[in-house]
Amino acid sequence: MRVMQFDSYGGPEVLVAADVALPQPGPGQVRIRAEAISVGYAQTQMRRDVFPAPMWRPVFPVVLGGDVVGRITGVGDDVTGVCVGDRVGAFTLYGAYAEEVVVDAATLVPVPESLDAAEAAVLPGTGLIAGGVLRTALLRKGDAVLVHAAAGGIGHLAVQLAKAAGASLVVATAGSASKRDFALSLGADVAVDYTRADWAAEVRSATGGRGVDVVLESIGGDVVEQGLDLLAPGGRLVFFGSSAAELAVPTVPLMKLIGLRYVTGFALSAWRGGRPDEYREVLDELTSRLLDGRLRSSVHARLPLTAAARAHELVESRAHPGRVVLVPGLD
Repeated sequence: MRVMQFDSYGGPEVLVAADVALPQPGPGQVRIRAEAISVGYAQTQMRRDVFPAPMWRPVFPVVLGGDVVGRITGVGDDVTGVCVGDRVGAFTLYGAYAEEVVVDAATLVPVPESLDAAEAAVLPGTGLIAGGVLRTALLRKGDAVLVHAAAGGIGHLAVQLAKAAGASLVVATAGSASKRDFALSLGADVAVDYTRADWAAEVRSATGGRGVDVVLESIGGDVVEQGLDLLAPGGRLVFFGSSAAELAVPTVPLMKLIGLRYVTGFALSAWRGGRPDEYREVLDELTSRLLDGRLRSSVHARLPLTAAARAHELVESRAHPGRVVLVPGLD
């Protein structure tokens, strides 16, 4: 079986092809033949050893994880509710850059036959993060929402879901004019260049000086504190990642919260385990919206599995909207 792996940290070139034995699912696991594998910015951070989350504990050689869509080809002991041939998706921290992937059965999501595999690859992780972050933010109809990295894999979905949930104003940030135009095409009301020194003033101006009710924060550094300052009384900031590796994961000055501001964090695994009913509701909504076209899952590029290095180059360039997906069948 072909995989893309690396045995030292570095640039995209460290990702190389290897042939390994077909993995066998253990108790509580299934094996999936991959149709599509999404490549996220977090995986490029892992490859460079700058991923900030504590669960990243690799052992070389490493096969990176991600969102996978495909068909079950093997079922381990103690697995019920699915069988060989079922079309499913899963997010896994390791092992996704492969022709066949072993995952925990508890993380599986059903994937309808009519959905394109690359577009459906948002279901196991990326889309659930977008929807889960908005649920965690307690988004209410009429709220003003600030979505950072709004043209990215998670952000472009969050813009659409925020509008669908009744947000009265969605302010999108992105670093290029084309990506800001893309966010506007998805329903954002205002698009701001977060690389400008006065970006926060532009956001406040868009709200008539009031500030926003919700900030979806995934950048890190000073952007977090600026986001706190933008919260209106009762506003909520949800931190779910730090995409700028050069920026420190910030601490929150408690005095910033005196103005009736709320800060929380989000992780998909914690949400799935801690709020399973809410998780299933969001999954059902995502699937329904993908099926009837109310949610646009943008795929910028579909590349062969062996082009994983090129996929990482594209993601790290931050020059494209939407997602980059590996398709083993293109090899």
